[in-house]
Amino acid sequence: MENKIIPYGRQDITDEDIRAVIETLQSDFLTQGPKIKEFEDKFAKSVDAKYAVAVNNATSGLHIAVMALGLKEGQRIITTPITFAASANCARFVGAEVWFADIDRETYLLSVEKTRALIESKPRGFFTGIIPVDFAGLPVNLEEFRKLADEHGLWILEDACHAPGGYFNDSNKQKQFCGNVEYADAAVFSFHPVKHIACGEGGMVTTNSEEIYKKLLLLRSHGITKENMSENQGGWFYEMQTLGFNYRITDFQAALGISQLSRNEAGVLKRNEIAQKYKDAFKGKLKFQALPENCLNAHHLFVIEVKDRKGLYDFLHTNKIYAQIHYIPVHQLPYYKKIGYNSETDLSNSENYYSRCISLPMYPTLTIEEQEFVIKKTLEFLNV
Repeated sequence: MENKIIPYGRQDITDEDIRAVIETLQSDFLTQGPKIKEFEDKFAKSVDAKYAVAVNNATSGLHIAVMALGLKEGQRIITTPITFAASANCARFVGAEVWFADIDRETYLLSVEKTRALIESKPRGFFTGIIPVDFAGLPVNLEEFRKLADEHGLWILEDACHAPGGYFNDSNKQKQFCGNVEYADAAVFSFHPVKHIACGEGGMVTTNSEEIYKKLLLLRSHGITKENMSENQGGWFYEMQTLGFNYRITDFQAALGISQLSRNEAGVLKRNEIAQKYKDAFKGKLKFQALPENCLNAHHLFVIEVKDRKGLYDFLHTNKIYAQIHYIPVHQLPYYKKIGYNSETDLSNSENYYSRCISLPMYPTLTIEEQEFVIKKTLEFLNV
């Protein structure tokens, strides 16, 4: 064990996955074929959404999602500082401004109270949308955000990249899966290798709006459609209706995604078993992400907080435990500091969290022996 590398996240590629990819590589379509629609339909069903559009990565998904929602240059959105930069960058892609509201110190999620305070500190119409993030796999209570958004005429784009399979129960005791877009207007998922569903690269946008769905399809593929072809036109006819992008995913990636998706429910259960073992070992000794009642954390990450974060990080890496930090607050990145957006807002919860956070290994194939080694070394460093 001393010489074995234990990363913070790892893909699990099975023989079934490999066969699915090979079969597609040997088929008639490598891209723009039937596997993509199959993946979209199965994914939409898995999260209980009406529509799903597969893309080449989640960043592309965020980009076309904000465009489909109508975000324009000069408008403003609110998101969390504790996320990967793409959650904010998508607004910058269209020339919109990014404002940050602080996190809840216990859940590490965008605080609805801090978001409300920010919105109500400005004139009505100052903000256009909210991008909450299901950070580490913990679902944002979007019912609360929907009420706030409706009061102020805002749309909601859920960044669910960490959370396929996670859910919260709403006030009617209905299970609301991350990305089912019951309370959001659209949601985005990631299929990066360390995520729940690994496609190498890839992403998915879900929505329950036919109008948004059609816009997403156009934007994904150059703004081109064949829908308006008449009987008098040849099969080659197409129209470019808007300026779109080449954000398509391939059929063999979709085939891998379908195979991976079939194991996600079991994977989330395994992730929760691992999380519970960490919690049992660390309870009363160090801080970790709180779990609100009546929700399931999909656990892309297991984050703890320690005073000497750099010391623990270096110690674990010395022992070949490749813990990671998630994330440098977006507003502290040089690009956003240079722009200077939202510098007036108190983001102390996010900054305090960042000074102490470290993500321990979390993936379904993490063995009991490996996890016990991680726990042992963590407690050894902390001397608790």
